[in-house]
Amino acid sequence: MFEIVKKEEMAGGSIYLNEIKAPQIAKKARPGQFVIVKANETGERVPLTMADVDKKNGTITIIYMVVGKSTRLFSSLNVGDFYQDVVGPLGSPTHIKKHEGKVVCVGGGTGTAVLYPITKGNFEAGNEVITILGVRNEKYLILEDEMDKVSSELKICTDDGSKGRHGFVTEELKELLEEGGISEVVAIGPVPMMKFVSLLTKEYEVPTVVSLNPIMIDGTGMCGGCRVTIGSETKFACVDGPEFDGHKVDYDSLMRRLGAYAKEEQCSDNDDCELNN
Repeated sequence: MFEIVKKEEMAGGSIYLNEIKAPQIAKKARPGQFVIVKANETGERVPLTMADVDKKNGTITIIYMVVGKSTRLFSSLNVGDFYQDVVGPLGSPTHIKKHEGKVVCVGGGTGTAVLYPITKGNFEAGNEVITILGVRNEKYLILEDEMDKVSSELKICTDDGSKGRHGFVTEELKELLEEGGISEVVAIGPVPMMKFVSLLTKEYEVPTVVSLNPIMIDGTGMCGGCRVTIGSETKFACVDGPEFDGHKVDYDSLMRRLGAYAKEEQCSDNDDCELNN
């Protein structure tokens, strides 16, 4: 059993932060790794990247958006309640090093939660880090202050112009690429965003890292549910990733797999729903 020691509603009435007591996981966790969380005996196993780790207090932080039955169940838990299972740390940690040029970190939506420890790691490694955060509307913006503290420069983009630049993260990124001096781009967020960031950086021959979120079950490479196509090879996001070379990812197949159980997901939260064979 893993106790919730902090709960915070972060943005838009649908994004929540949970700080969970998990000392053994916190002790070993590194940026880019994730945990699989289950609320109760009949709950779904949900993979979530750790947004932060407090090794001293033995806690990990997860951030999620309520999008279905399982995340709605998560949001009903309060401080003092418990997750039945938290398994981790899983996945390969981010390879962080000192670069000669700038590192640009691009986050979209709740992908910012995944991006935060990677941005922090790059900043603490002595890199000049420019961070670009993109959201639909400013009410969905999370971790702005935290990102600002671990960035040399922070840029905000909103689809509706409610804060920062009115437009997409790719527009801001293109201007930086044209200026030059960028050694690496890290992009984490919705699959279409990562796809178009990667297409753009490929034009400028700038190495790009993305973090993938395919359907996942066991998280140890046994089930094969999280398979993704990287170049000409099949990889498992849970053990080979979740981070990959953004220029080699088959984003179209990833999006198809993510939508494979859309009808079942909708019906899981509706007792009157019937699936057609």
